Amino acid sequence: MAAKKKKAAKTSTPKVSIVKPKNGVQYNQTEFFDCIQESCGLESRKQAKEVYSSFATMIQAALKKGYKVPLPGIGKIQVRRTKARMGRNPRTGEAIKISAKKRVRLSPNKALKDAVL
Repeated sequence: MAAKKKKAAKTSTPKVSIVKPKNGVQYNQTEFFDCIQESCGLESRKQAKEVYSSFATMIQAALKKGYKVPLPGIGKIQVRRTKARMGRNPRTGEAIKISAKKRVRLSPNKALKDAVL
């Protein structure tokens, strides 16, 4: 029986012009929403804010219910629990107990690592 070979699907990523942040390190909110507006072809910055707000609200609701949220091309975002542990106060050197917590974690996928690193 001959094994079927799957062709690797080539995903074409749209060309997006990236505007350099004014301070050279990170975007401020206005610059960020301008980038969303331009790359999505929206008519106003207000629409870009609404799109982003809806997206962020959806992710928050999913994480609150305990779901893992895949972000294609970026990674997976999820809530992880950390165990209680012993730590040290760096100022005094005194041993302290650090309680268990929930933390939001983004696990980058291979595509993002290859593109950035």
